[in-house]
Amino acid sequence: MDKFTTLSSIAAPMPLVNIDTDMIIPKQFLKTIKRSGLGANLFDEMRYNDDGSEVVDFVLNKPAYRKAEIIVAGENFGCGSSREHAPWALLDFGIRCVISTSFADIFYNNCFKNGILPIILPKFQVERLMEDAERGENARITVDLENQTVSASDGTEFTFEVDAFKKHCLLNGLDDIGLTLEKVAAIDSFEAAYHAKHPWV
Repeated sequence: MDKFTTLSSIAAPMPLVNIDTDMIIPKQFLKTIKRSGLGANLFDEMRYNDDGSEVVDFVLNKPAYRKAEIIVAGENFGCGSSREHAPWALLDFGIRCVISTSFADIFYNNCFKNGILPIILPKFQVERLMEDAERGENARITVDLENQTVSASDGTEFTFEVDAFKKHCLLNGLDDIGLTLEKVAAIDSFEAAYHAKHPWV
């Protein structure tokens, strides 16, 4: 997966609380095991009318936010079922970071495994960034994972906590497969020694 180091982007404001995984990617789109293509149906029921036309007032349909890479969200983002398709859809759309006061645990961990940085901040800081996000193209939010900071457009800086191992994985672009491949030399050495002792296997 792609490395996450720093990100400076327009942020889409989504103050609604309890945005669940079925809202992020509705159940009818879970038939695929491919990670690509799901971005077209991200927030499908909020984003499109029954005839397939775009809901004009939905934030990601507005010109200022079509290229947003950050979402500033209401509390308890990613609640509901544990579908991994939710971070897949976000990433395929182009979202690399979600900022909220709280996340559902499974969704939170799935984000890290798929190259998305979920940031937890106190309510007053999220509200400050939400105000920034509502300014659209007139404001950019900057996220620095190495230094664990989020900066508003006026330079106001907030710090966030992140697990050291999860941080290492994001900074180096390591998903579960990548972590395993880091040990490939040790794995090859073990297999060679094992087969030498057990040639009949």
